[in-house]
Amino acid sequence: MDTFEVAAMLNMSTSWVYREASKLGLKGYKLGRGRNAKVLYKRAEVFKWLEQQKIH
Repeated sequence: MDTFEVAAMLNMSTSWVYREASKLGLKGYKLGRGRNAKVLYKRAEVFKWLEQQKIH
């Protein structure tokens, strides 16, 4: 998933995802170089983090 998809799924901004991803344990994979590099996240890791946020 790219940063925009993660942000839309979490209903947050892309800047929030960039800033908070490492704190949340989401490891980004950078494709390309410089400002136009694309950051991707594993879908399974995103859903695993969401599952941990479940309120019991």
